[in-house]
Amino acid sequence: MKASDLFVKALEQEGVEYIFGIPGEENLDLLESVRTSSIKLILTRHEQAAGFMAATYGRLTGKVGVCLSTLGPGATNLVTAAAYAQLGAMPMLMITGQKPIKASKQGRFQVIDVVGMMRPITKYTAQIVSGERIASQIREAFRIASAERPGAVHLELPEDIAAEEAKPNLITESGIRRPIAEAKSIKQAVDMIELAKFPLLLIGAAANRKMPHKMLSRFVDEMQIPFVTTQMGKGVVDETKELFLGNTTLSDGDFVHRAIAHADLIINVGHDVVEKPPFFMRGNDKKVLHINFNAAEVDPVYFPQVEVIGDIGNSIWAIMERLKRQEHWDFSYFRKVKAAEENELPHGCDDDRFPIYPQRLVADIRKVMPENGIIALDNGVYKIWFARNYKAQRPNTVLLDNALATMGAGLPSAMAAKMVYPNVPVMAICGDGGFMMNSQELETAVRLNLHLIILILRDDAYGMIKWKQTNMSFETYGLDYGNPDFVKYIESYGGTGHIINAAGELQPLLEHCLSEHAVHLIDVAIDYSENDEILNNQLRLLSSKV
Repeated sequence: MKASDLFVKALEQEGVEYIFGIPGEENLDLLESVRTSSIKLILTRHEQAAGFMAATYGRLTGKVGVCLSTLGPGATNLVTAAAYAQLGAMPMLMITGQKPIKASKQGRFQVIDVVGMMRPITKYTAQIVSGERIASQIREAFRIASAERPGAVHLELPEDIAAEEAKPNLITESGIRRPIAEAKSIKQAVDMIELAKFPLLLIGAAANRKMPHKMLSRFVDEMQIPFVTTQMGKGVVDETKELFLGNTTLSDGDFVHRAIAHADLIINVGHDVVEKPPFFMRGNDKKVLHINFNAAEVDPVYFPQVEVIGDIGNSIWAIMERLKRQEHWDFSYFRKVKAAEENELPHGCDDDRFPIYPQRLVADIRKVMPENGIIALDNGVYKIWFARNYKAQRPNTVLLDNALATMGAGLPSAMAAKMVYPNVPVMAICGDGGFMMNSQELETAVRLNLHLIILILRDDAYGMIKWKQTNMSFETYGLDYGNPDFVKYIESYGGTGHIINAAGELQPLLEHCLSEHAVHLIDVAIDYSENDEILNNQLRLLSSKV
């Protein structure tokens, strides 16, 4: 059969539902093959957004998300999305076109070494040089992308290879089970936990994959060991539980860090190297138990004494089978931390000042979003408030990027989430700076007829950097800009625009938008003026008194 047909048949066999992207001249054979397949092309307005959507699809489903671009500038536009998927451990395949490799017809026009460019930011990258290799290279790309630790892979399909004849030699996925931890390591872990006096559970990014949340929830309920989460570990265990002590959003000085400092054992489940450990092992006798799919990458502040390597869910189950609750476990200080934090968290949640304060914004959104509702955060200073104050109740209901931490991903990620879960409320929460980096995807969202809410938190500046600038005692400089009329902007694409002029207007408007099918954009002016005082001064003072 035609090589491009074989390529698409191989994608279908891998279970691909969507290809997100922008085709070019060099993709036309492949595009024709997609047209007659079961795969749906989701045409976006920028390749970066296509990559963000594919990566988020991978993050939510565990399957490999697929995106497409042409050669040259189309491929270079995927670089940020490749890094996003790679650092965030999201399985994604990028397919890029290329000029004919057997007989050049345009010299070096638009030709760069895309494979070489992708090598540092992917798990696997290759040019397909023969139709006979298509089936094996696609199977290998999918295998590598989804294997722990998941990430980005890339295949370049030249124009002449796509058009040639190839034998239909599809390769099926082999039956693979993830390795489980060795019995002696389980015993070492059990002994370590039972000997501790102040054990504390820390849940990281890798625990938000392969669905170990059921076992971790059981572990918390049965052992009654308090837990904290990293930003990308939010929601693995219901954060409304009494044993939840907080999120490690800030570097130090928050209530959660007092609990971590007090613990004599950190049961570190799903630690990911992209999120620095919120504790320092150097210079103290704190013990760390590392439970993960892969061995720890040792650095000056992270060198666990015991490691349990294998499927996380199975490891937790195996530990629970042997572990007994100990009478000498002492959680009294952790309960003090919890009480102090719960006393502080409501601060500002009912504040009527406008522009709206971050604490009020987070509280109102939490009130209207159901337990399974998904918020997709772009990158900005508001991310700190949501990570810290918004209690997630289910895995991957807070799509937060604490890996590449790129701006521009919030809207495309929300769109992909809505496609994966069409009956679940989804909200994109973006700063005005990050939103404008991929705002053209409003047209895509309207064209796809998505029911989506997009909150634009408008401070007319790059607020995160402005906060850091203030904290370092520099003069405010170089970070202010203007914005369009966001209501007219969304309406020009065929969506529905709203603007609030008082804090009390937000919650009823959100409730209305959740009930009315449309692409809703809400312009919300926000005031970050107290960020530095609260996050860097007040919290340190309050938490030090516990």
